[in-house]
Amino acid sequence: MKKSKYPRLRTKVYRGVGGQSWSYYVYDMRGTGKPDVRLGTDYAKAVEQWRKLYEHLPLTLGRLQEAFDRWRERELPQYENLETRSSYERHLGRLEPVFGNAAWHEVTLPALRQYLDKRSAKTQGNRELSVLSIIWGKARLWGMTALPWPAAGVKDWKNPEKARTFEVTDGLFAAVYEHADRILRDCMDIATATGMRITDARTVRMPVDGKLRFKAAKTGKWAFFEISQSPVLSALLERREASRAECVMLLATDTGREVTRTMLRDRWDTARERAALAYPKLAADIRSMYLRDMRKRAADLADDTDAASRLLQHSSVKLTSAHYRTRATKLKAVR
Repeated sequence: MKKSKYPRLRTKVYRGVGGQSWSYYVYDMRGTGKPDVRLGTDYAKAVEQWRKLYEHLPLTLGRLQEAFDRWRERELPQYENLETRSSYERHLGRLEPVFGNAAWHEVTLPALRQYLDKRSAKTQGNRELSVLSIIWGKARLWGMTALPWPAAGVKDWKNPEKARTFEVTDGLFAAVYEHADRILRDCMDIATATGMRITDARTVRMPVDGKLRFKAAKTGKWAFFEISQSPVLSALLERREASRAECVMLLATDTGREVTRTMLRDRWDTARERAALAYPKLAADIRSMYLRDMRKRAADLADDTDAASRLLQHSSVKLTSAHYRTRATKLKAVR
């Protein structure tokens, strides 16, 4: 008997109900109790995949892992926002063990829903499948699959989400501010005066000609503030210039170093815990507060929802109302 150059490599013909037929190369799994592995219609690629299977190497061609690898290498570095890249990398790390070895046709809407049902962190599960949707779209452009996103056109298939309505009251803000050091206080002042995200508050450059200019890291939108119109920013700039720290950033250490995310996180955790111990009646709310909630406080300090939406550079007032403007609207009785 002639020995096959590629053992277990077979050609199979699949016939449709209308009489049409398709030919595929497969890796024959008879005797193993497992279904045959489809290797596609291209002979060269099929042989490449045969070799990986035969030599027990990781199989990626024709699997989602092929798209994951390419997206991580080519697309992920293009996201300028460090926090976005970091979160997407974490989401990808969750997706790979579940979907990496799956063929495209195996990822169905019920499979996506099952993933969400089993995921303990329900909101994060939604975010992870949003990343999978992005990768799926790129894979279609790259010719890795012609299948549409399984959830395309389907409403309410993800886990329900409820907007966080935490309000940073004057008392909560004052409690943490009291126990913060100069660097954390300056960051809190920048964020609550301007509505900047913490990343922008940390990296905004020193004002030029009395204007504090910045480009939002998340959206790329440019904006500026007149320092003279803000008592908080004016006082902060005065302190900053008196320190003579040689740093291009408005927020800087006494020695002129740029303030990192870790520095702020450590300072926030310390100040928040000290404040919780100092004010036992407020402890639960204090411990529930995040540094990023300073952006919520800025929205609440604005004159109205429209002003808050402009301050936060939102594309719609609805977004501001749903997620940021938490303070109750003051109404006037008519009689």
